[in-house]
Amino acid sequence: MKFGIVLKLFLLTTTLCLLITGSIYIGQTIFFKQYYANRKVNELKSSIKAFEKKYLKSNGNIQTIQQLEQDFYRNKNTWITTLDQNGDIKSSNDYYAEIKIEENKVNSKQVLKIPLYHLLKTEDVLKNPNTISKGDSVDLFTVEKNNRIIPFYLYSLQNNSYWVNHFIMTNLDKEFQPDNKKYSLEEKIDLAQKFNTNFRIKRLKGIVQDVQIPNRNDVSSIIYSNNLFMDRLNEFQTSLLFDEQTKYETFKTLDYEQNGIKYKLFIDPIEEDGEINYIYAMASLQPVDEAVQMVKDYFVYIIAFVLLLTILASIYYSIKIARPLLRINYTTRKIAHLDFSERIEYRSKDEIGDLSQNINLLSNTLHSHITQLQQDIEKEKQLENTRKEFISGVSHELKTPLSIMKSCISILKDGVASHKKDYYFEAMEKEVDKMDLLIVDMLELAKYESGTYKMQMEPFFIDKVIDQTCSQLSVEIQKKELTIHKDLTSIEVLANQHRIEQVITNYMTNAIRYTPIHQHIYVSTIIEDELVKVCVENKGSHIPNDQLDKVWERFYRGDTSRHRSEGSTGLGLAITKNILDLHDAQYGVMNTSDGVLFYFCLNKNK
Repeated sequence: MKFGIVLKLFLLTTTLCLLITGSIYIGQTIFFKQYYANRKVNELKSSIKAFEKKYLKSNGNIQTIQQLEQDFYRNKNTWITTLDQNGDIKSSNDYYAEIKIEENKVNSKQVLKIPLYHLLKTEDVLKNPNTISKGDSVDLFTVEKNNRIIPFYLYSLQNNSYWVNHFIMTNLDKEFQPDNKKYSLEEKIDLAQKFNTNFRIKRLKGIVQDVQIPNRNDVSSIIYSNNLFMDRLNEFQTSLLFDEQTKYETFKTLDYEQNGIKYKLFIDPIEEDGEINYIYAMASLQPVDEAVQMVKDYFVYIIAFVLLLTILASIYYSIKIARPLLRINYTTRKIAHLDFSERIEYRSKDEIGDLSQNINLLSNTLHSHITQLQQDIEKEKQLENTRKEFISGVSHELKTPLSIMKSCISILKDGVASHKKDYYFEAMEKEVDKMDLLIVDMLELAKYESGTYKMQMEPFFIDKVIDQTCSQLSVEIQKKELTIHKDLTSIEVLANQHRIEQVITNYMTNAIRYTPIHQHIYVSTIIEDELVKVCVENKGSHIPNDQLDKVWERFYRGDTSRHRSEGSTGLGLAITKNILDLHDAQYGVMNTSDGVLFYFCLNKNK
């Protein structure tokens, strides 16, 4: 089954978006919660250490300490207070009761000051300030251990009410379980007094001498109003009293959970006046739980939005990506069948636009190369014909001298016409010279056509080279009684002097050969911008127009019968053509009114 690219992109986008959304969901619901908790704990630890420094600088000033606690709560949303070595709040000078203890001994009455926040709930006291009043007769039960006296039970005879520190009572229940019977609170206390333990339970009677209840508007009353925080303080005090293994010598962080809400408890022991006091703080982690729950609810809408976004992305893919790709596929299929007529009209400045342009360029390049290949095949066919003509020409050129030499050798061998012996040797020598010249020209032509020969350019004066060539050919010129007309300009050109001299020699030799006796040859140089044009014109018969392009071919002569009387090998102009091609020079031949003009152009030396 073949899936379209739009469907594939749709599935890929949907999968990718859902994976990203799922990863974010997992990260925010699992890892984010832990990350938030760890970060908040570390920040609170640093803040508590800063609070510790400010607290130590307060020198025990109650108002300063209370203000520090309120500022900490307001800035960090964390409850914090300072405790003494017994676990009592050091700044609680507004929430206590003074009880005058009555004993049997004469004049042995003492006044005991007890904090009430361990026994009474602040909200009950604030609603009814007369819960306990001055002059009330009370029974007081305390736990004494290691010189610590902690009240845990207070009974008012007037109100017939009692208040209990439930955390201490719970630990007493664990310590004293004589049987499985259920006892009243008084019975439990009486039973506990009978057991020999490492702490003592004392029952005291007394009269309330003074009661201090915090005002509802006092700054200090805020901390008493948090029952959960006060319960944690009572629990901490109980652990100091009963748990011998629990040591609070270093900063500790504890976890606590109630009603599905998680809290962090911080206990920072500090040494003050030779005693170990404590900074106690409690922070709620409920905000992060609420945020995580909100994220869970919000992700329903996010998933719906992701699906909508995926559909829109698929439409975009269809218009901007799939459609051009289908067009590209159609075009490349036609190119595969060597049809280069199709073009991709896509002009966007992106990878697909670049791909479209590259395919168009590829199509043009392939079309050009295939066309060139076809032309090369045609040229190869023409070259094959040229090879055949070349072999035929070489065979013809070598056959005649070899036949002449064979005839001369036969005559000399048979002794016929021995008086013409010198004549036959001279004839053979001429034929050998002609074959030698033919071989030299063929080797030189092969060298130029090899593609490895490089011209070494140098500056020289073209007029001097022409004069020198004419001087070298003076014997041939005089033999045919020709007149040379020179119109030369002294100018320096940049070329290979030796090879250009060879070109001029071939031009002049060709002109001398085909110029009738007593006629004229014109040699001139013409300056055209940055070029110097050298012209050699001879008077005489014209070259047929259909033969003008063939004069540069091997073994071409104006007479198709290939007369050898002039001693030409038929390779001179072919060599000239290759030399001028290696110079990237312009050259040509044309018929004039009464003759033929050969020319070539060279660059001026700057």
